[in-house]
Amino acid sequence: MPKAHIPVLKENRPKKKASRKIISILLLLFIAILAVLFFRSPVSQVTEIQFTGNTFSSREQLLQASGLKTGIQYFGVSPSKVENQLLQIKSIQKAVVDKHFPGEINVRIEEYPTVAYELGEGGRLDAILANGTKVAVNSSGIAVEKPILTKWSPNDPNKAELCKALGQIPNELISDISEIIPSPTASFPDRIKMYTRSRFVVITAISLLGDKIEYLNQVIENAQPGTITMLEADTYTPFETPGGEESDQNGTTHGN
Repeated sequence: MPKAHIPVLKENRPKKKASRKIISILLLLFIAILAVLFFRSPVSQVTEIQFTGNTFSSREQLLQASGLKTGIQYFGVSPSKVENQLLQIKSIQKAVVDKHFPGEINVRIEEYPTVAYELGEGGRLDAILANGTKVAVNSSGIAVEKPILTKWSPNDPNKAELCKALGQIPNELISDISEIIPSPTASFPDRIKMYTRSRFVVITAISLLGDKIEYLNQVIENAQPGTITMLEADTYTPFETPGGEESDQNGTTHGN
């Protein structure tokens, strides 16, 4: 009689896929809880904000323009966005934002240099920056080697060009200039008259100032006080001495 084959019973094995799925869900849930706790903790928030290099803008103005404040999310701060927002302040030429975890933000401000001063309303002294911006200053922030601008119309386009030209000239070449006033003519609408601390009167044009400034300093260093004209030709005429004679009988003339 043939033997009957008894089927082998299958062993009950745990469902590995279901177990792995449960573990993955629990792990994700654990990570989500940790993330919520982290972003609600002070570790994830801005706790310190430092500004350096600002002279004409107060801390309050910088905070308002940048949108920074303590307590906001550290990882939500975009350095490039903050830098662009700070450039809306006209006195700021450049801003660099550095983030240091945890919670510290340092902002380095680079302002346009002061090229001159101007008397404002009520005798207030305003600084004129290289981009033409006018900002109020206190006595402690005055650089005495900068010239004073007088008799300039607020909307005179030549004034902005003058500030730009002064900003491109090394400080040691203009430190002797004490005052600059407009003196336009038909031939030179941007003609100016400058007075120096060494008692020279200088007549030139804004568009020529950068090229002529070295000649100006050569004359000042080697001649007696007089009138220096730096236009199509460069001329020097000394003032008369108290005795009625010129300190130098022969004026000098130099072509461009």
